[in-house]
Amino acid sequence: MTWTGDYWAHTPSEGSGGKPHDLKKHLLDTAQRARTYAEVFGAGNLAYLLGIWHDLGKYNPEFQQYLRDAQAAEERGEDLGRKGPPHAIWGATLLLSRLAEHPQRTTFMLPVLGHHAGLEDAGEGEEKIAAEPDFAERMDAMAQAIKTFSLYPAGAPEKVPEAPLKQELFTRMVTSALVDADFLDTEFHFGEERPRARQYDLDIPALWERFDAGRKRLLEKQRLSGKETAAEVQAVRDEVYAECLKAATGAPGIYRLTVPTGGGKTLSGLAFALKHALHNELRRVIVAIPFTSIIDQNAEVYRDVLGVDAVLEHHSAVQPADNRAERQDAHTLRLQLAAENWDVPLVCTTFVQLFESLFARKTSKLRKLHRVARSVLVLDEVQTLPPELRGPTLDVLRTLVDDYGVSVVLCTATQPAFEADALTDAFKGSLQTEIVPQYADHFEKLKRVEYSLHSHYPQPVPWEALTQELKAEPRILTILNTRRDALSLLRSLQKEKAKHLFHLSTLMCGAHRKDVLNTINERLKQKDEVRLVSTQVVEAGVDLDFPVVYRALAPLDRIIQAAGRCNRNGNGPHKGRLVLFQTVSGKAPRGPYQQGIEKARTILETVKDIDHELNGTDILRRYFSDLYADVLPDQPGVQSLRRQQEFRKVAQAYRLIENDTVSVIVPYRDFQRALEQWQRFPSRKSWRALQPYVVSIYTHEARQLEKAHAIRELEENIYLLEATGSYDSLVGLPIDRDPADLIYMAGGSNVL
Repeated sequence: MTWTGDYWAHTPSEGSGGKPHDLKKHLLDTAQRARTYAEVFGAGNLAYLLGIWHDLGKYNPEFQQYLRDAQAAEERGEDLGRKGPPHAIWGATLLLSRLAEHPQRTTFMLPVLGHHAGLEDAGEGEEKIAAEPDFAERMDAMAQAIKTFSLYPAGAPEKVPEAPLKQELFTRMVTSALVDADFLDTEFHFGEERPRARQYDLDIPALWERFDAGRKRLLEKQRLSGKETAAEVQAVRDEVYAECLKAATGAPGIYRLTVPTGGGKTLSGLAFALKHALHNELRRVIVAIPFTSIIDQNAEVYRDVLGVDAVLEHHSAVQPADNRAERQDAHTLRLQLAAENWDVPLVCTTFVQLFESLFARKTSKLRKLHRVARSVLVLDEVQTLPPELRGPTLDVLRTLVDDYGVSVVLCTATQPAFEADALTDAFKGSLQTEIVPQYADHFEKLKRVEYSLHSHYPQPVPWEALTQELKAEPRILTILNTRRDALSLLRSLQKEKAKHLFHLSTLMCGAHRKDVLNTINERLKQKDEVRLVSTQVVEAGVDLDFPVVYRALAPLDRIIQAAGRCNRNGNGPHKGRLVLFQTVSGKAPRGPYQQGIEKARTILETVKDIDHELNGTDILRRYFSDLYADVLPDQPGVQSLRRQQEFRKVAQAYRLIENDTVSVIVPYRDFQRALEQWQRFPSRKSWRALQPYVVSIYTHEARQLEKAHAIRELEENIYLLEATGSYDSLVGLPIDRDPADLIYMAGGSNVL
């Protein structure tokens, strides 16, 4: 087989002035970009080689004819009606044939094989290649192309780590650099993602210059708005801020930021991260948070300080189907290219987006991973990480610190004491720098809450009785363990005509949650009536300040976090009140969450003074030690799969959300303009604009809504809510389960 025409990488596009994408140029540009990305972690030459080889299969004359046929069909306004021949497997086959005896050959072969469809298990990838018919002619065409167009690497590939777990993460990192480079070069050809000014105008030094003035401006804004803070609270916040600036000049490593709720952790943590990145010449700050409800708030604070152009808020991801057929039509490619790549210096994201990417196989999740290298990784409310996955989680974090120049900041009021975990080795012997050494003094100074058990305890409180108590309180927050309980209490309050009811849920889109939080805070400031009923999404970092909080019995760290929403600013005439109670349903998520409740119950039954113990810091160490002793650190067996380079199985085993989710666009505010922009040209930019109007739900829930004609599928995994009145102004989507309220709990389905 021979080809006499020009070689195309992609069909012509408007973005390129109607010209096809030259294949040699695409390979060289992708290789150079991949080298730049991977040089950060010492794999530039290897990434360059993979960039050259990833699309060598397109030199096959059959593939070139397919691109011409696809272009002709598009010009006629028709669908070609057939997929093209595969191309990734041919480059991978040639690579594998030349590295047959190399002990780490999978690190070379799998990124090329999976740069569209995702990383395969090592054995599965080699079996797939072995099962293909003889590629002699095609490999001759690729070998001839290498020679004819001088497609050679500039230097010898770097040494691949020999330790299996390190090699596994290294393979992901190299794949990420390749995929992002390939996608960006393709985006530029199609024209939808030209380099944006902020990528070049804003960097860590620029953000640090903005920060000091922005912080002063924000504090003055809060003062003028009448948002009072007690003097002793402000004194602690100032001291925490000063300690963060002092510790920021330390070397990259593992840091702990332990601050009582209300101690100014959000701004002070950002100050540490930016100054630490500036001092150590790190590339970006990534703040990861367990719940989307907190992202809305934290990202808003960051924008107030740094400007609207400085922050990428990333929680709802485009999840295109696997492009296993390696389709090259423009629409399929645009959907794949819309995957986020974290190309900004400050990213605010979720644990799901971060950690499932660290263990992912799909290109849509892997694409951003290389940008974690040489970053400051702030894990806010770190105690919410699933204890049954702490083994692989801590192992990867330690590797990021040791091998990729990352600083990890464990940030919370309730430190999980990973270094004392008898069953997990990753953090043992590691130096963990306490950013605020005198944190125990701060907890003592900020005793703003009195803990008590409900008069019915340990018996459950009937909904009717609880309803009457909540009606009698003008400003009260009630936190339940499940969405179903929250909805039951809301219905009871509505039945009794309770006024000024509010709810917070991740079944409300981000724009809706932001509006509700703003309304609640304004009413609290004016001392108007507010009765908020929520699941536990509200207690991890959400800036609320109620005089009274009712909390259903929960794991001990959740109870203490709930108290952080009570008398937060210390400006009431009396201490706040946190009341623990049992619900009539007794429902709670199974697995470690339920085990945490039982540990808390035991502790509450044995301590003499609940208020004194829960206002201290020693009780948490005992609690986490007891919990970790009963919960295996790697229940799904992720580490064993990682050692065998079983990338597909690892991605299936490491899940923070138990079931697959899809995105539903809801009709809220001016969503229509953002939706039209996305439909006209799917891209990262248009998805970022649409994200505030997106809600994530389980796939089986989407099927039920689709049967009821409530939603319509726009693209695979992306739906539009269409049924009139089906988005509720109080609770959002009318679903009793809320998949994003909790991160994954082992031992069965989440009970929401």
